[in-house]
Amino acid sequence: MAEAAGFRYVERADGTVVIWHHGRTAGTLRGGRAARFLAEVDDDPQLVMARWTGNYRRGNERTAQRHPRNQG
Repeated sequence: MAEAAGFRYVERADGTVVIWHHGRTAGTLRGGRAARFLAEVDDDPQLVMARWTGNYRRGNERTAQRHPRNQG
């Protein structure tokens, strides 16, 4: 089991990888996808888990916050 800033994952005996984000299941990977994830996760666990689950910021949050339709 590994943890990184809100993310954690567990590799099960059957090869399935389950990824949690803040205590909720964010994704389940099986077969080839699980193997690719495990090969990649050692580089930067936070970024890899965020990318594989889609839970990452896209860099435009501040711009959207300033948009007129999002003002008060």
